[in-house]
Amino acid sequence: MKLVFDVEPLQQISKKLDELNQKIDRLENLNQKINKRSIKELASHCGVAELTVRNWITDGKIKAKRLGRRIFIEEEEFQKALSEVKSIKYKRN
Repeated sequence: MKLVFDVEPLQQISKKLDELNQKIDRLENLNQKINKRSIKELASHCGVAELTVRNWITDGKIKAKRLGRRIFIEEEEFQKALSEVKSIKYKRN
């Protein structure tokens, strides 16, 4: 007795899975690129007032981008600014 399998449905499933994996990878890349926080989020994260975060932006300590009326700060920029402030603080002492 010889078993014969039709391979075409399995190939179609494999192709669909590959397409889904590519879409998931693209979505993950988009999610990593859009890692921005609002002033309110940063203020609550740091335990300071929103005005303090706005002053940091005005003073140029943090780079921010405006989207319409809202202001967003990239997580990477914020972390870089924090490390610079910490290094300056330790240099003074």
